[in-house]
Amino acid sequence: MSGRGTARSAELMARAREVIPGGVSSPVRAFGGVGGEPFVVESGAGARIRDVDGNEYIDFVLSWGPLVLGHAAPPVLDALAHAMARGTSFGIPTELETELAELVTERMPHVEMLRFVSSGTEATMSAVRVARAFTRRDALLKFEGCYHGHADSFLVRAGSGVATLGLPNSPGVPGALAELTLTAPYNDIAATRAIVEAHATSIAAIIVEPVVGNAGFIAPDPAFLPALRELADELGALLIFDEVMTGFRVAPGGARERFGVTSDLTTLGKVIGGGLPVAAYGGRRELMELVAPSGPVYQAGTLSGNPLAMAAGLATLRALTPELHERIARRTERLVQGFREAAARVGVPFTADVAGTMWGYFFSAEPVRDFAGARRSDVALFRRFFHAALERGVYLAPSPYEAAFMSAVHGDDVIDDALARIEDALRAASA
Repeated sequence: MSGRGTARSAELMARAREVIPGGVSSPVRAFGGVGGEPFVVESGAGARIRDVDGNEYIDFVLSWGPLVLGHAAPPVLDALAHAMARGTSFGIPTELETELAELVTERMPHVEMLRFVSSGTEATMSAVRVARAFTRRDALLKFEGCYHGHADSFLVRAGSGVATLGLPNSPGVPGALAELTLTAPYNDIAATRAIVEAHATSIAAIIVEPVVGNAGFIAPDPAFLPALRELADELGALLIFDEVMTGFRVAPGGARERFGVTSDLTTLGKVIGGGLPVAAYGGRRELMELVAPSGPVYQAGTLSGNPLAMAAGLATLRALTPELHERIARRTERLVQGFREAAARVGVPFTADVAGTMWGYFFSAEPVRDFAGARRSDVALFRRFFHAALERGVYLAPSPYEAAFMSAVHGDDVIDDALARIEDALRAASA
């Protein structure tokens, strides 16, 4: 695909920048982490996307995670067609909301009740509000490089686009509010305990990505999540797992199934929308019954529980059986192992990891355990590799601080094709 055309994408991006900040509706899409001009997508089918210049790419971003069945998956399209014929939005309860909530709680029994919202930011913001109301405390402990959306409380040493753009904090966040957010290094139990002990009477919640996906892919050390559960119990604080990215990705039942640690509150997104904007927060019944109208904690959303999003989520989760999840997970392992072997043949420093159908890599000679380690990786090599892969028809996240994903339609033939292109891109990037 060397010499791919880009004229139409460049034209559309120039138009977009006149009416949209940076020409994008989310910062990481602007290619700020890799340089160059973004392409503009036209369509997607299966494991591939096509841009407006006619270039085709094997896609490992998959709309940043939700498309576990692939692009334009027939079960999702069929469900959407059926739902659209009945109307697109009501602002009134529908049976679809209850059906999806029942399916989620069946697969995640610790989530006894949940509330649908329209974005992961809403979900995490609302979960923290519940935690503060329940504990009657104000402070929040999060981890460096973890991204929990763009609510004010979370934009302190955050991951995702914040890390990509090199912003340690965000202007516009009141200092008094930022002071209520404490941060610790991910996977560092001693540092976390020290912070907890220094603020023992003020911490309402510990919030964490069980597997970091917004500082690149970083897996938890075996003792880390159990230690957080123990610390939360000692504090009388709540443990919140932000599974907007990991939910139904790292295991059919999420982080609790994979790691054996139960959170008090869980936030979900991505997969439960099947490609449409939807998220949720939930947990123990006594906590969720604090939410209005059952209780005094106010949270609302006119388009929450949108029937199209509910239909897409139901179709996705019903299709994503444990057997299918296991099949995708095996192929993810095969892809990552092939990537490791290709990097070894080329002779570049490389580490990669996988959890279920979610994976990631760094150009680093050592395994990456925290955000500091991610930032020490060879970002310049990453940028060269990203563009070399894109030229060869492989689309990976345009940032060294984002995870990657697999879908049900990334079959063995797609993996073989991708690995051949990836090895060629590695050679070009390291030349």
